[in-house]
Amino acid sequence: MGIMSHGNGRTDMNGNIPTRIRAVQGNTIPVDLGLQEKIPPEYLYHGTASRNITAILQEGIKRGKRNYVHLSLDQATALQVGNRYGKPVVLIVQAGQMHRAGYKFYLSENGVWMTEYVPAGYIGLKTSIE
Repeated sequence: MGIMSHGNGRTDMNGNIPTRIRAVQGNTIPVDLGLQEKIPPEYLYHGTASRNITAILQEGIKRGKRNYVHLSLDQATALQVGNRYGKPVVLIVQAGQMHRAGYKFYLSENGVWMTEYVPAGYIGLKTSIE
């Protein structure tokens, strides 16, 4: 049986000889990722489908079945993520303010920012992609 890589950076195969495969984001299986808390940039972005906007603006961004909410450093990446789920919308997350209020942020090895929850008060709607 061979091991296939999707090239998305979500797994780490421990060098050239895959003696172990581990998740770097821990999407749905509860695993200890060994993540260290990091200070986020002032703004991060979240890509989603337009059908989710009403709920998100009322309830915040929930992790759902994932271990963390996933956030992008740039709008273009968030747009790509949103495209996976339907008509994309990019949300602006005031990560710096969240961090100063006590929310914890983590950065995975593949550059995905993560937190457990984003309250609605820290979310803005991005109307155009720059």
